[in-house]
Amino acid sequence: MTAKRIANIQPFYVMDLLARARELQAQGREVIHLEVGEPDFTTPQPVIDAGQRALAEGKTHYTPALGLPELREALSRWYAERFDIDVSAGRIVITPGSSTGLQMLMSALVDPGDRVLLPDPGYPCNRNFVYLCDAEPVSLAVSAENEWIPTPRQVADSWDSNTSLMMVASPANPTGAVLSQQQLEALVQQIKTLGGYLIVDEIYQGLSYETAPATALEFDAEHLFVVNSFSKYFGMTGWRLGWLVVPESFVPIMDKLAQNLYLSAPTISQYAALEALKAESVTILEQRRDAFRQRRDYLYPQLQQLGFKLSQPPQGAFYLYADCSELCDDSFSFCHQLLEEQGVAVTPGRDFGNNRPQQHLRFAYTTSIVKMQKAVERIAGYL
Repeated sequence: MTAKRIANIQPFYVMDLLARARELQAQGREVIHLEVGEPDFTTPQPVIDAGQRALAEGKTHYTPALGLPELREALSRWYAERFDIDVSAGRIVITPGSSTGLQMLMSALVDPGDRVLLPDPGYPCNRNFVYLCDAEPVSLAVSAENEWIPTPRQVADSWDSNTSLMMVASPANPTGAVLSQQQLEALVQQIKTLGGYLIVDEIYQGLSYETAPATALEFDAEHLFVVNSFSKYFGMTGWRLGWLVVPESFVPIMDKLAQNLYLSAPTISQYAALEALKAESVTILEQRRDAFRQRRDYLYPQLQQLGFKLSQPPQGAFYLYADCSELCDDSFSFCHQLLEEQGVAVTPGRDFGNNRPQQHLRFAYTTSIVKMQKAVERIAGYL
């Protein structure tokens, strides 16, 4: 007999598609992957070299629960140099992946029965982290008409005495939406007025294409939590490393949770991440960001020509969230049939919430333009 909360937690539907794609590949079929939110680039070589040096030097023991002091200091300098803001190293918490950081924040901020506001569509695990706290996720429907961004008025209309927290992402998964600093400040002020907390997911920070990367940390530090990751921009998905920036008063709470939940983040990964923040690695990463922009600029008009509805090119991340309502009645069936008949894997809207999921698909431009050209030809053939 499992805990009742487990019944609320939904799997990633895309993982079933991925498993079937691998079966097809094992049978000799060529599958083009546009479903997985993972850069196809390997970790930059300077970062790999740093990880290997750490191993060779025997740096394989636990670090402090809050993270390697040198890495926390390096991230503090990163914020100063890249964003011109002062973020104390003492407020930075190194975590084994950003998902662990999100779970820690939920554990610290949410009581059973609380309501947590989440944009819909949005990253699916966020709902499940809320359920793990025996709390209630509340969807804020966003759409192409409002640039996929929740408004302060939506927040105020959905807030009640049981609401404690809101989450928002910039850049966002699956839509690629990027909040302007004015939009973000308005949300920060609204949440402060309502007496709650705001978590800003900046996991795709660095992967923005029309404006310079920005951070919510220039705003109110007492009601604001930021989660970030070395996975997306830094290309270190398998190293499992992320970080939080929390108000000073929450640092002892995070320390206590870290000690109990995971003891410390992977030591080798932390030493490698030190190299990821240096100029040589950043030069490589900026070249890759330009490559993602070129991929976006190829795939966006191609999907429009095929009949998918897209309001504007996404400003960040590496996804296109496309309306397929003029091409099919059910995006979930569309994805499965497209995979079986044409060997192209994309993600159904069902993974991202309850806001018209049957009308949407997510395309990840995390593969080469050459492969995407072939995928476009296959989708055209299927249609």
